[in-house]
Amino acid sequence: MAAIHRTTMKPTKLELLTGWLPKQSWYVGTAGTPELTTAGGFRLDDPAGEVGIEFMVVVDTSAPEPVAYLVPLAYRGTALADAPAEALIGTSEHGVLGTRWIYDGAHDPVVTAQSRALLRGGAVPQHQSLSDTPDPGVTVHGAPAAEAFDVRLNRVLRPTEAAEGGPAARLVAGWTWPDGTPARGVFATVTPG
Repeated sequence: MAAIHRTTMKPTKLELLTGWLPKQSWYVGTAGTPELTTAGGFRLDDPAGEVGIEFMVVVDTSAPEPVAYLVPLAYRGTALADAPAEALIGTSEHGVLGTRWIYDGAHDPVVTAQSRALLRGGAVPQHQSLSDTPDPGVTVHGAPAAEAFDVRLNRVLRPTEAAEGGPAARLVAGWTWPDGTPARGVFATVTPG
């Protein structure tokens, strides 16, 4: 199980995401710099213990209606070989672990493998900020119909429980809007591989 360190990161995750998010094709903001707040998420363990994996939800409050985004993050102690340039969100100095290369998890093979494991029932979602603590609010509905499948992330989150109907296999989790209202929605679905 991954340990959560109570320390600093410079720059912070939100500072890095503020510059990175508007450059993404799925960003729906229209003007200026996003105003981001952390709204939820969970972690997965890397069986090898090398890569930190966090599925982070941030809410952009710069528009008239806030927008929730899912950003899976991979934290690495060295640069990821052969990663496309757009995969790197940035580097940060971690108060305990030193320099961390932070990648969009959609481009990281460890994050991809653990996402598949989660949807198959072979990985346990962990609390975002507590060590060795499962997160029961993260649920998988259905099961992949085929052995080979891809995970499609919902980058812009829509609030809906989504426990009934919908895709055969999907990952549902929650976040909190800036006014304190809880929400749940589909974070990821399965597509044939």
